[in-house]
Formats: sequence, structure tokens, C-alpha cells
Amino acid sequence: MTLDARGEPLTYDQLASVTEPRLVTGLPGPRARVMIEADLRVTSPSLPRAYGFAPARGAGAAVEDVDGNIFLDFNAAIAVCSTGHAHPRVVEAIQAQAELLLHYSASDFYLPIYADTCARLDEIAPMSGPTRSFLTNSGTEAVEAAIKLARHHTGRQYILAFIGGFHGRSYGSVSLTASQTKYRAHFGPMLPGVVHAPFGEPGLSYIRDVLFRRLVAPDEVAAVVVEPVQGEGGYVFPPTGWLHELRELCSEHGILLVADEVQSGMGRTGKMWAVQHEDVEPDIVLAGKGIASGMPLGAMIARADLMTWEMGAHGSTYGGNPVACAAALVTIDLIEKELAANAEHVGRLMLEELDAIRQRHGSIREVRGLGLMIGVEFADGVAADAVEVACFRRGVLTLRAGDATVRISPPLVIDERQARSGLAVFDQACAEVEAAGVEAFAPFDPTREAGGDVPEGA
Repeated sequence: MTLDARGEPLTYDQLASVTEPRLVTGLPGPRARVMIEADLRVTSPSLPRAYGFAPARGAGAAVEDVDGNIFLDFNAAIAVCSTGHAHPRVVEAIQAQAELLLHYSASDFYLPIYADTCARLDEIAPMSGPTRSFLTNSGTEAVEAAIKLARHHTGRQYILAFIGGFHGRSYGSVSLTASQTKYRAHFGPMLPGVVHAPFGEPGLSYIRDVLFRRLVAPDEVAAVVVEPVQGEGGYVFPPTGWLHELRELCSEHGILLVADEVQSGMGRTGKMWAVQHEDVEPDIVLAGKGIASGMPLGAMIARADLMTWEMGAHGSTYGGNPVACAAALVTIDLIEKELAANAEHVGRLMLEELDAIRQRHGSIREVRGLGLMIGVEFADGVAADAVEVACFRRGVLTLRAGDATVRISPPLVIDERQARSGLAVFDQACAEVEAAGVEAFAPFDPTREAGGDVPEGA
């Protein structure tokens, strides 16, 4: 653990105010190596670890690992820790709720804080009319709920999704996912009745001229499920006006428009929802990741008139757990009152800085983003992976997305100094990869990084 000048562990405020990485060991450090070895013995090999990072505690946009190294977090635990790590108000709400009631299932009983959370979601939903919500444990469960509700309400069978989209890994959601074959390989057959179209195609000609003319009748399509900004698929933004075209197509044929905002929602793009940048109203919006600052919660928020399924048609033992709901209520308040605006402000600064970095490095093809949802696309995936590793070695936590993109998605509390400091490291990492070659930054291999002894007294 990192100590201050008096030999005391850093307080929350001290750790949260760190503006640049502080590395005291090689990476991974000795304790991290021991943990990697222990992990290898007992965890599923399906877990895709990016690099040898073993976090111990966090504050704001800074994270300390088990060896006392302090990192700037530019991925927010995959865009989850929206209010930063261990925000005092969120922690206080969790502790207070935990002392009252850890759990009671809202599927079978009336849990007050569950209804409070749904009412709060109704207030912020990007629909003009009343809504109702179903709370889940995760984003993928919210997707599953939307598939079921859309089919149940419309009586139609087909669901349309998009190439490059990511909606989760459970069976229904992975059937919609089309970002990488590894998510679907060896798990077939997928959920029947799912078709895919190109994302962001102007005029929607493939949907109209191919899908609707040759494969599925539009009056048999229950829903179109779309990420307003593709997340895991590479932080890809559709052309301006495309979401409006999609909304009009759905309205024309009585198809429900489902906006999967699991990654792009909750203030990430500078507004509560990404669809609000285009003034598009979905019929259903899905939330997850940043909704509860790291507590397991997701939500399917639908127009009230769509909630026509009968009692018992869908439920969840843990979905809307009271502790997670307590975290969500504070999280939403923080985002609405201050953090969405901070994401817009700091995000604009970061885009300007990244554009200057792009001009210095030929390996960078494009920088794109809204708020603190920023993608830096490289010439190929090998270069993107190398930059990710180089950033980690210098104390900045980034994460690959899509074919060749490094995502920049820090906690929404990040300040200008931390943003500039982290981008300076990113700039240095790009230069280092270009000078040394991608071969010097091999992708993470846990068997290579495992082992080692913890120093005596460490």
C-alpha cells in the first residue's frame, strides 16, 4: 500500500487527487504475479484478461494495485465506475442500506427501494411519455428482458440487430452480438429469428431492399436492437441522422426500437443517454454498467403501454437488489447534477489533445468520440494491443475494443489535470511502440507473468 510522507496509507482524498501514475515495482509486481498464479489454478479460462493488473483499492480516477503501484484509470473497469472508484456518497448509501436490508426479492414482494429506482428511471428516461422498468443484475439480462417483452407484446418473432454490435454473452444477447466470432463460436445454434444488417448504412438500403424484400417481412419483426454508439465493437458512431432514419423505419412498420445504452448511457457521452444527442425516442432503452457505480444492476425501461405481459411472465431473484438500488439512486443524482457535464467538458478537452497526438503518430488512423466515450483507432489490432500494453507499463489503464481501437472511457469524475497527464502517457506509449516495434509489447500471457516471491515485509 502506498504511504504518505508520515508513513501512513494514503487517504481517499489523497489517492483521488493523484494526477500522474506512481510506479514502485516492475509490472506486474511481485504480489500481482503471485495472485495471477493463484488465479490460474481456480478460475475459468474463458475470462479474457487484458494485462497483469491486480487492483486493491481505488479513489476517483486512480487505482492502486496489490503492490502499491498507482494507475490512472482510463477504462473505468469497462465503463462501469461512472462516479469513480468508491465515491464517498455511493459508499455511504451502500453502507446505510446494508445495515437495513441486504436483500428481499422484488419478484415476489413489494420492495420500496425497487419502486423508488424505477420511478427515478422514469424521470430520466429518453421517452416523452410514462415508462415502466424491469431491473436486472446486468446489461445482458436487460437485453434478454427486452427480447422477451418485444416478442410478447408484438406477437412477432424476428429481432434485427447490427454487424459490429455487442449485447452480451447469454444466449439471447449473444445471438444479437456480431462484433467477434469468438463470442458465438462453438455455442450454436443461436436463438432463432435473429437477423443482422450493416451498422450506420445511410438510407437503410440493406434492411429495406434485402432483409425486408427477401428474408423477413417487416410485419414479422418485433424489434430493432441497436447501440446508439457501438461499444465493444470499437466505439463506432453512426452518421448524423441515421438513428432518425431507423426510428422512422420502425414507426412505419410497427417495430419496437430498442436502444442498448448499457455502455453509452448514464452520462458517458456528456448526456444521460446517447440517443439524446439526436433527439431520438426509443420504445425501450437498456441500462447497465455505469448505472450503479460498480454494483450489479441493469434495467430495461419501456414505454408503459408496452408492458402488457402478465404476472409471472418474467422475473428475477436478485434483480433490483436493495443495496444495488441504493447505489443507483445516488449515482443517477451525481450524473444528472454534475458528472454528465464534466464528461462533456473533459471529453472535449481530451478529443482536442488526442487529435494533436494523432497528428504526431502515423500509427493512429482516427480519433472519434462524444463526452468520455472516445475511441482511438490504429492501423491494425497488433498496434492497438501494443499501445494498450505500453500504457499499462507506464501506469495508465486502457482497454482494446473492436478490431483496432483503444477505448478511452475514464470515470466521469476525472479532472483536467488527470486527463492531460494520462494523455501524455498515452502519447509516450504510442511513440515507444513506434520506436521499439510492436514485437516489444507482446500480448498478455498469464502463464508467462505468473509466479514470483513476495519480498519479506512487503
